[in-house]
Amino acid sequence: MTAETVMVMVRATEAVDVLIVGAGPTGLVLAADLARRGTRALLVERAEGLFPGSRGKGLQPRTQEVLHDLGVIEAIHAAGSEYPKMLAWEGDEPGQEWDMLKRTEPTEQVPYANAWLIPQARTQAVLYARLRELGGDVRFGTALSGLDQDADGVTATFEDGTAVRARYAVAADGGRSTVRKLLDIGMTGETVDPKPMLVADVRLTEDAPVPGTHWHVWPKAQDGGVAFCPLPSGSSGSSGSSGSSCDGRVFQLAAQFEDESAVPDTSPEAVVELLAARTPLTEAHIAEVLWASDFRARAALADRFREGRIFLAGDAAHVHSPAGGQGLNTSVQDAYNLSWKLAAVLSPSSPAPAALLDTYEEERLPIAADILGISTRIHRLGAQGKPVQRGDEVQQLGIGYRESPLSRETRKDVPEDALRAGDRAPDGRRGGLRLFDVFQGPHWTLLTVGTEAELPSLEGEFIRTARIPAYEAYGTGVFLVRPDGYVAWAGETAEGVEKYLAEVGVWLGA
Repeated sequence: MTAETVMVMVRATEAVDVLIVGAGPTGLVLAADLARRGTRALLVERAEGLFPGSRGKGLQPRTQEVLHDLGVIEAIHAAGSEYPKMLAWEGDEPGQEWDMLKRTEPTEQVPYANAWLIPQARTQAVLYARLRELGGDVRFGTALSGLDQDADGVTATFEDGTAVRARYAVAADGGRSTVRKLLDIGMTGETVDPKPMLVADVRLTEDAPVPGTHWHVWPKAQDGGVAFCPLPSGSSGSSGSSGSSCDGRVFQLAAQFEDESAVPDTSPEAVVELLAARTPLTEAHIAEVLWASDFRARAALADRFREGRIFLAGDAAHVHSPAGGQGLNTSVQDAYNLSWKLAAVLSPSSPAPAALLDTYEEERLPIAADILGISTRIHRLGAQGKPVQRGDEVQQLGIGYRESPLSRETRKDVPEDALRAGDRAPDGRRGGLRLFDVFQGPHWTLLTVGTEAELPSLEGEFIRTARIPAYEAYGTGVFLVRPDGYVAWAGETAEGVEKYLAEVGVWLGA
């Protein structure tokens, strides 16, 4: 430890368990989940408030399940809507209509069957409200300037001269992550599309000739294609899955520039001028430009997701093309995977082995790499002018951890397509119980399905037990479900489950 590090530690007047840098969806989910587990976390954000735009506007089915577990799915559904169909235009004339999504009906096993349209700012507002309900908050206007770590913790310094000491830290500060740069962790990737893009939120007047019933596209517009997606009004107050409709007058604009050397002008005047040049809208139809930004579509993966006591999550670890709606969703699930592991290792009564944290990168890095491939493929197909329908591969319901060291399948001759250790634990209603409600919370769940197998006495703060009749989604047997909703251990009886829990480090009582 250097003398400079010692001096910084002396100045660090605040100590927390986890420092989270960045209050986007990743940081907010991580902070909220740690808060409900009683883990002391500090969430800092360099901006003076939450991100104001619609950028990551789609929540996939698996992410909606995560938000069910966090207790915010009703608020999310009330603030969003189903996706509208696409409508292609030729200049001022509307043309072909098609559905970008392969839609399915909700089932007992998959209650949230389709992607949900909700502006990113609104998702973050819901998560922030939940964090505050749980006793947490965000320290805005706090920009990180330095990080030092040793065998016992991490010392962070900020531009305002303050410092914080944490046992672990998490970079959730986006694709241009300050933390990743301070750690000198490289990113391997490529430019998915060299053509620059502009994205903006625009409010139209009531008489604008573009209805809120469709997601409008002008693929042959002058100087580059335009997509114009109506955003849900969020005014219905509905808590059901139907949500509100896209009946408001705010749209997300995504405009591409054919000139690869172009530098998109994000000023309100330039956004208005672009819309007037490429669509039937005139300047008089555009009431307000609410937010605008520019980017080039990239796909990149951090060389590693961990450096000692510091973890990378979300866009700090992987950057996606927006095509396919995978970036925000993968990020939320990074946080969901990491939070329970951090809380277990930091448990004051019975800390799990620190080796549990090794499984974060082991589980999440390969998944992020696979999803980057999906996003890139969808983007390139769309760039070729081919109608792309997003199917099962983008819903993230099939993601699992069968190869993880945390997954233990003890049954013999289980078919490959059957529910196995490492798979997502499906929802369902049996024996008067809804499984997602049984799983909801920070605990593990020991579930028997269609068997009277004797269970060890494990019921307590960290483990809940439940019995349901036979259910085809599970078959029969005993299933130990992780706090993040994946099957950790499966057996014909409960023999061996206590040994497994002891290895992972779950408190079993005296």
